[in-house]
Amino acid sequence: TANYTEVRHLLKSTDTDTGRQRVCGVRCRDVITGKEFDVRAKCVINATGPFTDSVRKMDDQEVPNICQPSAGVHIVMPGYYSPDNMGLLDPATSDGRVIFFLPWEKMTIAGTTDSPTDVTAHPIPTEEDINFILQEVRSYLGPDMEVRRGDVLAAWSGIRPLVTNPDSKDTQSISRNHVVTVSDSGLITIAGGKWTTYRAMARDTIDTAVREHGLQAGSCRTMGLQLEGAQDWSPTLYIRLVQDYGLESEVAQHLASTYGGKAFEVAKIAQVTGKRWPIVGKRLVSEFPYIEAEVVYGVREYARTAVDIISRRTRLAFLNVQAAHEALPRIVDIMAKELNWCEHKKKEQLEMAKTFLYYEMGYKVKTDQLTNTSEICLMPSDIERYKKRFHMFDKDNKGFITILDVQRVLQSISVQIDENTLHEILNEVDLNKNGQVELNEFLQVRAAGSRG
Repeated sequence: TANYTEVRHLLKSTDTDTGRQRVCGVRCRDVITGKEFDVRAKCVINATGPFTDSVRKMDDQEVPNICQPSAGVHIVMPGYYSPDNMGLLDPATSDGRVIFFLPWEKMTIAGTTDSPTDVTAHPIPTEEDINFILQEVRSYLGPDMEVRRGDVLAAWSGIRPLVTNPDSKDTQSISRNHVVTVSDSGLITIAGGKWTTYRAMARDTIDTAVREHGLQAGSCRTMGLQLEGAQDWSPTLYIRLVQDYGLESEVAQHLASTYGGKAFEVAKIAQVTGKRWPIVGKRLVSEFPYIEAEVVYGVREYARTAVDIISRRTRLAFLNVQAAHEALPRIVDIMAKELNWCEHKKKEQLEMAKTFLYYEMGYKVKTDQLTNTSEICLMPSDIERYKKRFHMFDKDNKGFITILDVQRVLQSISVQIDENTLHEILNEVDLNKNGQVELNEFLQVRAAGSRG
């Protein structure tokens, strides 16, 4: 396994029997250290999604493109928009695109768009796509439910590797299924497909590899194969985590469902909180069950960037981009301790992750489009007074207040409020339930108070 590497070119050798050039490995570059090295193999499989054609052209520069990338944008909204165990899919929206509306990680995920795009490692969601999804979502909800732009907690764009089958007579038809092809030099390419058919894609690819390269293998065994950690999982496993380690119930349920039996390894490295309860398991942010020990565990499983932790080892960036932003400094500190990062490396990782959140996870379009549509029934002098009060909490000029901002101000004036009580207060003010109080919401609440 070569982690954090890119392929520079394919290695080839001459077949002594046929005299033909055959692919026999790849030249790799470690993108963290810059070191280059060779990986040799009996069989090379190109499974690179939207980057399929770039690898195929390493094999043969004249080969025509088969991948036609399409951008699909998804948004995450508060969980109250969907029932816990029910999803909705409509294949006939206003412009013929499919829309879905699903509960996910106690939130609601909605999508998707389908538009031609360029291949990039950093796809960015557009305001136009986000608004299309919001508009479609509104048509499924009752007239008393107002869907605001501020309800979008995170947004991202993915690239679908739609393909044309190079072996098909109808080369113009685009397929949402997968195709497996073998080049003259023996390079196997698996292209197209989707997340939900990954096992069948892998089976068809390996079957082809075994057949084309005379490899020794039995029949496919992945149907029903349990993932690592599944063997020791049970619906009540989280109770043992609570009883044996003193974890919060919500945190224990998250660890059990995410890591299965491996959750105990995470619990063992969880730090003592210093509180009466929970005994261990410091949260990265108060609203989500992710704990600091998961960062350490992720690093020990070879995670090497802060982006990995907020997007791939946890789902924080996908669930709430602002919460991910707030957790970043602590995440970087923990990783730095594990990986012996210098201050320069810490700063570099922090900036890379912030850039990722800003452009790729919808932070930019969110800050560009704060909700400012509601009427505010206040005198201009009152508005100015409340704005000053708002900015007393919003020291960083973010345009919104979080629970951390309130706690910081309260500490500065030596006022103690129980954290649960503080959550309840902010929840009342947070009209669109996105975990942050924007200026517009703050003024609306003040206006309602003045009318009362």
